[in-house]
Amino acid sequence: MADYLPHTPEEVAEMLAFLGMSTLEDLFAHIPSAVRLAGGLDMPAGRSEPDVAAQFAAYASANVATSQKLLCFAGGGAYDHEVPAVVKALAGRSEFVTAYTPYQPEVAQGVLQAIYEYQTLVARLSGLAIPNASLYDAATGLVEALNMAHGANGRSKMVISAGVHPHWRAVAATFARGTGHEIVIAPLRDGLTDWSGVDASGAAAIVAAYPNYLGIVEDLSAAKALAVAHDALFVVGADPVAAGVLRTAGQWGADVFVGEGQPFGTALSFGGPYLGLFACSQDQVRRLPGRIVGETVDAEGRRAFVTTLRAREQDIRREKATSNVCTNQTLMAVTAAIQLGWLGTSGLREVATRCALGAHYLYDELLGVSGVRALSAEPFFREFAVQVPVDASEVILAMAEEGVLAGLAVSELTGGADPSLEGDPSRVLLVSVTERRTREEIDHYVNVMRKVVHS
Repeated sequence: MADYLPHTPEEVAEMLAFLGMSTLEDLFAHIPSAVRLAGGLDMPAGRSEPDVAAQFAAYASANVATSQKLLCFAGGGAYDHEVPAVVKALAGRSEFVTAYTPYQPEVAQGVLQAIYEYQTLVARLSGLAIPNASLYDAATGLVEALNMAHGANGRSKMVISAGVHPHWRAVAATFARGTGHEIVIAPLRDGLTDWSGVDASGAAAIVAAYPNYLGIVEDLSAAKALAVAHDALFVVGADPVAAGVLRTAGQWGADVFVGEGQPFGTALSFGGPYLGLFACSQDQVRRLPGRIVGETVDAEGRRAFVTTLRAREQDIRREKATSNVCTNQTLMAVTAAIQLGWLGTSGLREVATRCALGAHYLYDELLGVSGVRALSAEPFFREFAVQVPVDASEVILAMAEEGVLAGLAVSELTGGADPSLEGDPSRVLLVSVTERRTREEIDHYVNVMRKVVHS
């Protein structure tokens, strides 16, 4: 393969020296030997580009991801929802795919109007008046919410529920190392956030999840009361699909809503790009991160759209800026707007209902499998955690051999043991059901689970 690599031996040596390594073998030592090719690929020298491409296509066909469609019951922040053909057709139009920064409103009216419609839909999903034009993803959205809280009251203490997605919390912790924010975690007890022992004095924000990362639907009254008592912003990280059947963040009294918009038209694609939903109350409009599109009239009195409340980019204010985000996920936002517009209120309710019904049916059936037991008796939406009799990672690998993506190992999601979980965390499996899963597929899941755990 050396003939096909663009790097010279000198460049490779320089890279290895920078990394503190001596050989290429050191570079790849972390990859398990079971998934590595002994001796490399069999690629003769001097082959043409089409021949090389054909050979690599043959190699790729050996991957399960390309040759076999796994029934997906995994979630944990990325979900296998249906993407209607109309969404693919419209969002794939060149006018949307190639459009990027609407600096010149006179030539970007279509994109600006699409973003404006997106904002309107996010306002309805969140129950809050002021949405922005989107952020990179939900995790960075949480960081922006914490920055907003700091800007609102000048405090640096952030109280975050352990029910907030572990990856979101990890990103917030990374940013906190630079900003100096103090992050306090409110633990889970039996799957619910225990706010009672948390010292929230001097807190800038109280952050809750709805549902939490284990899928459990929590009563947010205590979290809201804590925020009010300490004059902190109440931030709710909510599942936007759940808004079809559950309260919105605004109905819980949230000051800020953060959510992941991937379920609305963005297919699973190895981690992104995704879509950060963000909205806040009218009081925080001047601290809103990123762009916001507003409606106005032009010089001739015609309806028009512009980016507003920003002097082109907020970050020109440098150290006075409440955010350094100066862009948005235009294509994903437009895609989400198309999907939400296609679904409508009744369609979103139907999707959410099907998710909930499917998840509860699978949950009940799984508890009938010997050795599988509930992690919590609390209500859930479309995702739930169960304890399996063996390591959850082993269950996932074994079920994948049967064509079923069983879910996520919670210990891997959290990066290790989670003191909030009862029992052995390595045996906790997080399972999700979307509207795409049929009853026959769910029954098949149960049968495969029974086979795997009793083999």
